[in-house]
Amino acid sequence: MNITITPTETAGVSRRLQITVPADTVASYEDQAARKYATQVRLPGFRPGKAPPSMVRKKFPEAVRQEAIELVINEAFREAIEREGLKLAAQPHVHDVKAAPGQPLEFELHCEVRPELALEKLDGYSLTRKETPVTDELVDEQIERIREQKAEWAPVDGKAAEGDMVTALLSTADADGTLPEGKEYRIVLGGGQAIAGIEELVMKTAPGATSEESVRWPEDFPDESQRGVTKLVRVTVKDVKRKSLPALDDAFAREIGDFDTIDALRDAVRKDMGEHAKREADADVRGQLVQQIVEANPFDVPKAWVMQLVDGYMQMYGVPDAQKQTFAKEFMPMAENQVRRDLIIDTIAERESLTASAAEVDARVEELAKARNADPGQVYAQLQKQGRLTEIEREITEERVFLWLLEKNPVAGASAPPPALTPTPADPQATN
Repeated sequence: MNITITPTETAGVSRRLQITVPADTVASYEDQAARKYATQVRLPGFRPGKAPPSMVRKKFPEAVRQEAIELVINEAFREAIEREGLKLAAQPHVHDVKAAPGQPLEFELHCEVRPELALEKLDGYSLTRKETPVTDELVDEQIERIREQKAEWAPVDGKAAEGDMVTALLSTADADGTLPEGKEYRIVLGGGQAIAGIEELVMKTAPGATSEESVRWPEDFPDESQRGVTKLVRVTVKDVKRKSLPALDDAFAREIGDFDTIDALRDAVRKDMGEHAKREADADVRGQLVQQIVEANPFDVPKAWVMQLVDGYMQMYGVPDAQKQTFAKEFMPMAENQVRRDLIIDTIAERESLTASAAEVDARVEELAKARNADPGQVYAQLQKQGRLTEIEREITEERVFLWLLEKNPVAGASAPPPALTPTPADPQATN
């Protein structure tokens, strides 16, 4: 196609191209547009799709003209991308279209390109590995959390106290002082689920009784318009339940899992916490390394990739439309860091031939199958169906990249095995 391309912006990953298409080229596309449009309309005396293009142009000049403009723009931007050798990161956007009849067609193409990372400095970084020791106190805290999960709630007759679970009807007065019908809530008192004034009113009210009292909203309430406001609150307590923790004995251990004694459960918890501490320490070292690489080798990232990641997390967390703007603003820096991290890993993996091989993926699948005492072929098929083989390939590639980097950047305080060799395995139960 005969077009003129004038770059107007080449900063970072952003590109803007001013594109001009001669008037005679646009005119030639009008015949093509007329033939295409003829297949969509009916003209008296002609079978569908058989009307002459000239007649179609005369009958539907604006529609044919618009069809031609779209054809020209699509062809022109593909030609421009090819001639400029751009590796697009996302779909380009067309702006400021000028398409007067008999005049050249002009428009500006906005696009982002895939960044090319030089990564000239990949060694000489200062890394420190800090692994949190698993103390008896930490093990006791985890055991207590397990007991909390197994707690039973039993009804009580008296008024509620802190720590009790209360089912109550709550209503707060409208602006005119009217108390609407109460809504049912289940609240664990002292857990921060309700403001302190409402919890105090609940604890004053016996099961089956109703109380009304003016309550002042705290000055740090999330909704600024409600801070310091005093409202009439009505509470009807339906029931009160008190938590009962299971005894910390061998029977409790057997209920939790395949543990004969409470000491066996403690040993398993300690081991699990130790492995978690190792993974956390390894992840921290990798984070230090990526951050220092980014600081020494600055590069821009496509905003489209960052927003794609943000959108993915909003869908995963089910963020309501009203909260999406706030979520995106808060999550943007984290998403940008993730994109940078992925680009660094991909660049090093390609440059140093560190991408996981099919044989390595097969070996990892066999490990997962062995952990489940399952057939490797069946596990492979399940992972393939779930689209998780790419995830496993990515995990192995990351391990190889970080092992390569850590050979160049010793870690102070490191203990065997090095961070790159302590992967977070895919959950074998996820294949169910």
